[in-house]
Amino acid sequence: APPAPAALAAKVRTLAPSMTRSMQRVAEAVAGDPAGCAALTVTGLAELTGTSEATVVRTARLLGYPGYRDLRLALAGLAAQQQSGRAPAVTADIAVDDPIADVVAKLAYDEQQTLADTAAALDTVQLGAAVAALATARRTEVYGVAASGLVAQDLAQKLLRIGHIAHAHSDPHLAVTNAVTLRAKDVAIAITHSGSTGDVIEPLRVAFEHGATTIAITGRPDGAVSQYADHILTTSTARESELRPAAMSSRTSQLLVVDCLFVGVAQRTYETAAPALAASYEALAHRH
Repeated sequence: APPAPAALAAKVRTLAPSMTRSMQRVAEAVAGDPAGCAALTVTGLAELTGTSEATVVRTARLLGYPGYRDLRLALAGLAAQQQSGRAPAVTADIAVDDPIADVVAKLAYDEQQTLADTAAALDTVQLGAAVAALATARRTEVYGVAASGLVAQDLAQKLLRIGHIAHAHSDPHLAVTNAVTLRAKDVAIAITHSGSTGDVIEPLRVAFEHGATTIAITGRPDGAVSQYADHILTTSTARESELRPAAMSSRTSQLLVVDCLFVGVAQRTYETAAPALAASYEALAHRH
């Protein structure tokens, strides 16, 4: 199904890096002025952006719409939402001399926008399939390095607390040797914002070739990691700046997806998950 109007801006931010420059101009135009572009024909939008009608149609399809007519309907819906009184966006750029109160406000806004974009663009069919695989997995192995490695650890720890066998791997050599042992009833998860992190893609490829169910959590669904993923969960990210590198915003969206996976698995395995959580709380109570 085509993305909901509210997801359009999120799709543009997520997919723009993989577009040609001419397609980027079309995408930026429709996201920046949905009301104005909704009033244009495909020829009018092509003229406005200095591109061709074919480029406009290709951009619409890349954004998830069957054709330009469907994109125009989404733009009209988005324009109506914006005119209903939603607060205007604020810039999230952080300057070196910003007061700390402004830094807090800008980061808070950026985090909220990243979470909203990720939720709007997340494919719930893919998410449901990933949850189903995890709920019945013999074991789950999660691969991630650097900031994504921290997210991998978070997911593995959550699954362990509800009684699932799960491990996180950040060492690329150990990740590959681990992946070799996976089989059809196992699940392998790769977390890579760029979609091209070799140290994460290689163990996922090995797991895929050995029959494990594979899941990719990535900001680039068209990246190299996707060719070895049975299920792809797309994350959004805020625009990078000098004082806000990609690892900050990608971590926020990845953690949301991880939490969705965990809660989904806990729901499906509630009869065993609830007692396991209670036992872990009790075991640790004296340490708090």
